Amino acid sequence: MYKEKLRESFKVYDEIVLKCFCGIFIGAIVAICEVIFGKGLEWILNFREHMGCIMLLGLPFAGLAIVFLFEHWGRISRKGMGLVFEVDQGKSDWIPLRMAPFMVISTWITHFFGGSAGREGVAMQIGATVSHYFGKYFRFKNSGVIFMVAGMAAGFAGLFGTPITAIFFALEVLVAGTLKYRAMSCAIPAGFTAAYVSSLFGLHKSTFKIGNVAELNMDLSIKLLVLGILFGMIGGLFAFFLKHTKAFVTNKITNPYKRIFVMGVLVALLLFMFGQCRYSGVGENLIVASFTSEKIYGYDWILKLVLTILTLSAGFQGGEVTPLFAIGSSLGVIIAPVFGLNPLFVAALGYCSVFGAATNTFLAPIAIGMEVFGYQYFPFFFIVCAISYIANQNESIYALQRQVRE
Repeated sequence: MYKEKLRESFKVYDEIVLKCFCGIFIGAIVAICEVIFGKGLEWILNFREHMGCIMLLGLPFAGLAIVFLFEHWGRISRKGMGLVFEVDQGKSDWIPLRMAPFMVISTWITHFFGGSAGREGVAMQIGATVSHYFGKYFRFKNSGVIFMVAGMAAGFAGLFGTPITAIFFALEVLVAGTLKYRAMSCAIPAGFTAAYVSSLFGLHKSTFKIGNVAELNMDLSIKLLVLGILFGMIGGLFAFFLKHTKAFVTNKITNPYKRIFVMGVLVALLLFMFGQCRYSGVGENLIVASFTSEKIYGYDWILKLVLTILTLSAGFQGGEVTPLFAIGSSLGVIIAPVFGLNPLFVAALGYCSVFGAATNTFLAPIAIGMEVFGYQYFPFFFIVCAISYIANQNESIYALQRQVRE
């Protein structure tokens, strides 16, 4: 009996060690893919900024090219993160390898012509696609999902350089309210390896200093409570309107070519009229402005929110995460004087909690706050992110996200 238990224990530990080595391998491979995607996107964003708003003239036609690409060669790939959720839920057992390059190319096209979208969602899709492909060669229990989660962690960490956030996000995003514990031994080495490898090629995380913060007392706690509710509502509203705008536009304009062209014209006009392309791209300009005391307008956050929703609802590709950072940070700067708080501090709280509320995650937004702004601010991030998680009304930008809440 004793020998049998010992043998079983060794078998379990052997599997854990194997998962760790697989995670390192996945992290390295995915990181290289993220470097290609990230460096390409960097060049595109710089070129588009140099060219100015003239690139918006091509946005509707770029949309036609994206639809043509998916209609002819990547029908199932257009599901993007939806397909990742389907695999986790057993509704599908296959992520085509071509989904990764299709998402990369279509996201590059979207940003080249000035669409308002993100990048992190695509990074996770790249990671999930590549890792799920390798998962089929291993026979341990749930290897496909375990590898997929590890790939998502590697994708997030490889592009954004925040491995702890990436690991928590990959573990908790598929089912809100719980973690994919079985994937931890693979996801942890994958996330840290991806962040390290991508940093060797020049992809580094952004960090900002927010200075000294008042001591946590009852007065500040009440302010943090109100801020958490506000940021939670904004994140929830983003998710709500994204879901319903997509459904409305799809029902009203059933032809995908007509839909993306008409919406492309609308988005291009709005981007030109409001801010002369200030709201094109991922929103990095708004994030930097929020933390470097540059000019932030009272309407920046709402225009970035609306234009990102319209861009993605039209059928253009890209993520939502970085725009959420921009929405939260720019809103934080504006409302900080109302609470008598340091604008940089409130911007940091908005950066984290709006992201958490919109994705319906709790641990990842706390982690991103610490990795980007500093671990000494943990109590503040914890309070605001916890309240925003409660206040978001279970909304999520991921329509297929399951929820486990008491």
